[in-house]
Amino acid sequence: MAERFLMKGNEALAEAAIMAGCRHYFGYPITPQTEIAAYMAKRMPKIGGTFLQAESEIAAINMVLGAASAGVRALTSSSSPGISLKSEGVSYIAGSDLPCVIIDVQRGGPGLGGIQPSQSDYWQATRALGHGDYFPLVYAPSSVQEMVDLVFDAFDNADKYRVPAIIFSDGMLGQMMEPVSFPDRKPQIIEKPWATNGHKNARPHNIVNSLYLKPQELEDTVVERFKRYDKMKAELPRAESFLTEDADIIVVAYGASSRIVKSAVTEARSKGIKAGMIRPITLWPFPAGIIAEAAKTAQRFLCVEMSMGQMIDDVKLAISCSRPVDFYGRTGGVIPSPAEVLAQIEKIAEGVR
Repeated sequence: MAERFLMKGNEALAEAAIMAGCRHYFGYPITPQTEIAAYMAKRMPKIGGTFLQAESEIAAINMVLGAASAGVRALTSSSSPGISLKSEGVSYIAGSDLPCVIIDVQRGGPGLGGIQPSQSDYWQATRALGHGDYFPLVYAPSSVQEMVDLVFDAFDNADKYRVPAIIFSDGMLGQMMEPVSFPDRKPQIIEKPWATNGHKNARPHNIVNSLYLKPQELEDTVVERFKRYDKMKAELPRAESFLTEDADIIVVAYGASSRIVKSAVTEARSKGIKAGMIRPITLWPFPAGIIAEAAKTAQRFLCVEMSMGQMIDDVKLAISCSRPVDFYGRTGGVIPSPAEVLAQIEKIAEGVR
């Protein structure tokens, strides 16, 4: 049996990134993710890596761009307002077709908001993390163990598809402590012939750039990028299905909210209500096919989020609005309770019977 360690979510993320081959971290402190930077500050010098606390979030993401262009695995982390500051740099990274990993430990907003857990950055992560036609790869773990496992996937697939990848955490997951084991897994070694890492006259100069002054050249580049996105949509969507086989009501939730929903669904079953849960693990590409398949037998859906309702549109699109989709959420850092979610399931069940 693999050795297990009791670790805080943020620290487990940092250690997993190191084990996944990351040796270059650039960040800036912000609650509730500062433990990631603090952990990297201790560990990186001991393993010959680079830790640099930048003068701002903007500087940090541009350092990631520079490191990624040299072909190394680079990481940054922040929380909601800091991710907003990084968004221009992430667009430049995407426009340069560079891989990297970004950890977003969400807090309440908008503005400075609060430091409590939230899921109100879903639109930002999946739709608007910077300007232009592009998508990042977005993973949404629901436990400290899954944080560890998904960091490896994030780095490997960022390299494979040459995209920025996001680990979409929140203040609850980042601060909680759980037992974790680190996988006996080696990072995938992916050749990067495009990297600006020196050539000793063995190949032509590589140039990493996101500027295209000729419109047709830019269009061709964007179209090629979207072909990779189509491949990602075919190969990467992931979701957990829980008691969905005979469910009349399916609750869709991700991340920390899904832990609460699973308790509520289990209690609903004990009361004779045929409830189930689908937990998207990839938020982009969204597991639309899995949800669409469930809509063939389910009668209604309930979307539960720690926001005012940002994922609900993706659920409706996944099922082509063929079933009613209800919503229940808390925001501002308020965490919904299992009893609250159960009450919503029971309310919907009255209409289903």
